[in-house]
Amino acid sequence: MTAPARRSDPSPPVVLPVRDGKEAQPSLGCEKCRQLANDRRAARNRGDHSAATDCSVLIRRHPHR
Repeated sequence: MTAPARRSDPSPPVVLPVRDGKEAQPSLGCEKCRQLANDRRAARNRGDHSAATDCSVLIRRHPHR
């Protein structure tokens, strides 16, 4: 049995949905949300955009939202 031919051309690009540009906002009065917002700000200030994004995801998923 012959192996299938390998493709030499790249796959088409992945199209990701565009967010509305709104940043996740911490819930007022929630200490966990406040700490995540502070951590996000600190991460951005040191240039760690991955950590800042992680904080935004955690704020968005937090049960007080």
